[in-house]
Amino acid sequence: MNSNFCMNCGQALEDREIGGEVRRACPECSFVHWGNYSVGVGALVMKDNKLLLVRRMHDPGKGKWTNPGGFIEQHETIESTIVREVMEETGVTVKVNRIIGLGDKPGSVHHTYITFVMDYVSGEPKADGIEVDKAGFYSIEEMKELNVADFTWRLAQLVINDNHQGFQLNEKINAPANGYRLWR
Repeated sequence: MNSNFCMNCGQALEDREIGGEVRRACPECSFVHWGNYSVGVGALVMKDNKLLLVRRMHDPGKGKWTNPGGFIEQHETIESTIVREVMEETGVTVKVNRIIGLGDKPGSVHHTYITFVMDYVSGEPKADGIEVDKAGFYSIEEMKELNVADFTWRLAQLVINDNHQGFQLNEKINAPANGYRLWR
């Protein structure tokens, strides 16, 4: 998606070389369109050696089984996003344990995907009927019979072969950090 008008003053943007890249910039004020970015989150929730999966109702991935997830809202932390997304899609209550993976896919929209290991708290999976039409906990053997997305298979290996590494929210460092949150 290209930006054609300044978000600050409404002036038509022009192409300008900034930092070695051609960027859309405003000739009237200091606005520069730095690019299009998307940050998504995904949940790996295990219960009784089974992974929580959902079947997508829309593209991308329509008809495929994936781990629950979605996109962050601008004023939402990544950990509250993933708890919300799991609840919305499955009705299952979870708690963040740690970050286990970070995906990076540059392109016309630069996608970043953060994968969380989640602790199951309560609830039985029930599809929301909006984004997903089925939800449940599945063993690896059961997953072999499902149309599981390739990326979800790779993520499943992270949690199945889990050696408890990853990043946890560092509460001591985050208190005075002016809104920044550090996972380490």
